[in-house]
Amino acid sequence: MKDILVHLDDSDRCRVRLALAIGLARRFGARLTGLFARVDSFTPGVVAHQASDFLIAARDVVRAAFEAAVAAAGIDGRWWQLAHGEPGHVLGETTFCARFADLVVMGQAEPKSSLVPDDLVEHVILNSGRPVLVVPHSGTFATLGERVAVAWNASREAARALADSLPLLAGAMSVTVLSLRGGHEDVRTLPEVPHVDIVDHLAIWGIKANSEHLSGEQIGKMDMLLSRLCDLGADLVVMGAQSPGALSLKRGSGTHYVLSHMTVPVLMAH
Repeated sequence: MKDILVHLDDSDRCRVRLALAIGLARRFGARLTGLFARVDSFTPGVVAHQASDFLIAARDVVRAAFEAAVAAAGIDGRWWQLAHGEPGHVLGETTFCARFADLVVMGQAEPKSSLVPDDLVEHVILNSGRPVLVVPHSGTFATLGERVAVAWNASREAARALADSLPLLAGAMSVTVLSLRGGHEDVRTLPEVPHVDIVDHLAIWGIKANSEHLSGEQIGKMDMLLSRLCDLGADLVVMGAQSPGALSLKRGSGTHYVLSHMTVPVLMAH
């Protein structure tokens, strides 16, 4: 993990995710790119696809704060900014820029906020091809990745998220795999298939993990997952994002449910 991108705007929570991103960059000796991307509140500028004076002023304040924080941390940093704040441009170009990083750090959608498109985080998760670390819109986080919970259902998305999180898991004090499938299906014992076990796979990486099973229906499982995170004192959750169409603003999406109710950082990949 040598190239980290953090999404920046002028929200109050921006400094929280920047601090987490700087901590990760220091931990892994990574370069940190700050990407300023937000919707312009000046309608003529949006229509003309030009940054308004208001947007430029907000961008310059955030850039100064980013450069000062990077210098104070003694890490390699660089600055990116979008040309203007038209919502479609913010959505598309943020997703495009994310593809040039090993990890993307973003903030959970804030209620009633108009700084970014409502579905920005979901869109980047589903379309960038990169793992996204989503930081909750409330709370502070003294640690990240010391006590990790992995939501596992043996899907392609879960496997992708697990693989992308290995650098973080390798340094964790504890890792708990929470199986979300019926029965104990992270260990398959049918005679016609090989014996597979995700905990065994992690052990090959030198990661000692415990395994638990969560039973119940989809949304019920999400509630149990969130509850179990509190019991474990988890400071990071790793999970796969559901396929296109499932991860949307529909209430039936377990992934969207977690993104809406998360209280600790979540690393998602699709």
